[in-house]
This record gives sequence, structure tokens and C-alpha cells, in this order.
Amino acid sequence: MFAVIRTGGKQYLVSPGDKIKIEKLDKKDGEKITFTDVLLLEKRSKLEIGNPKVKGAKVVGKILKQGKGKKIIVFKYKPKTRSKVKKGHRQPFTEVEIIKIG
Repeated sequence: MFAVIRTGGKQYLVSPGDKIKIEKLDKKDGEKITFTDVLLLEKRSKLEIGNPKVKGAKVVGKILKQGKGKKIIVFKYKPKTRSKVKKGHRQPFTEVEIIKIG
């Protein structure tokens, strides 16, 4: 059993027991979250494709932790003008464990 959900402008292929990192959500650790944007649902070898969403389908998950990703360096340089800018960025994320698909 698996499903395709949409959250944070991205799509994720999930099944029960999966741990995924999604865009940051304003929830606390241990809270349950319900994803209602289910685009595709597979149960017992039967495939349901939404138009754009599958009606009545939902995916329930549990928030494990909030965190930040690895640091990336953004470096801008313009030759001949002696201008350079160095910035770092760490993307915040929420780690979610998928409990059930229904």
C-alpha cells in the first residue's frame, strides 16, 4: 500500500512506516498530522488516481522532529568590480513518520 501526497509544493511517495523530511510545518514534536492532498492511492493492487485529489483519502503521520538541513554556501562574485558576497543557508525541515493510509 502506498500513496502520493503533496505538501509544501512538493510531492512524496509514501507508505506506512516511512520517515520523510518535508518543508517545515508549525507543529510540535509528537503531534499527529493529516495530509488530505492525496494525489494517488494504491490499495490491494487497485490504483486510484485523483483529479486532482482522491476523494475521501487521507494520510496520517506523526511528527518526529524539527530541524535544519546541511549548510550550503552561496557565493556571488562580480569580476573587475571587486564585489563578492558569501552567505550560508540551512533549510528548515520537519521529519514525519507515516502511520496509516486511508
